[in-house]
Amino acid sequence: MIEVEVKVRANLEEVEEQLLKLGAHFGGEFYEEDLYFNSPFRDFSLSDEALRIRFQEKKGLFAYKGPKLDPISKSREEIEVEVSDPSKLRGILLKLGFKEAGWVKKRRKKFELDSFRVFLDEVEGLGGFVEIETKAEGPYEELLQKALELLEKLGLKGELIRESYLELLLKKG
Repeated sequence: MIEVEVKVRANLEEVEEQLLKLGAHFGGEFYEEDLYFNSPFRDFSLSDEALRIRFQEKKGLFAYKGPKLDPISKSREEIEVEVSDPSKLRGILLKLGFKEAGWVKKRRKKFELDSFRVFLDEVEGLGGFVEIETKAEGPYEELLQKALELLEKLGLKGELIRESYLELLLKKG
């Protein structure tokens, strides 16, 4: 499955107002902590891959993300499974030689509009971002174009950000 995703920095209040004007459905507000790992077999920072456990309020999500597929978006293969005890999964990965690469903590509001999920993220240490994403089972380019059009409808003309929140935090130092 391909996760089609674009991300920009934004004023979240303004974007939320615009989303509601466009008829987006509010899907809730969440606090998430993402723990990223590096592999003992290859360096994910060099291979452009990611391995993450997302700690949510009552569950966890374990995700592998492949290398980004194009030079403008964050679109990439994603394999994700729900886990009932993310802390135990963390322990297993550490026992297998995986190393913790870093934590990303964020408050996230979720909206749905057309076939897209729009996330308004307030990331600890980084500020406000908007992520627009959807899933593609085959060629993804048409969905990417529609995601870029949705950015325009929301009045978001800033530079697209391809780095993950972890990459941005590590760059910041």
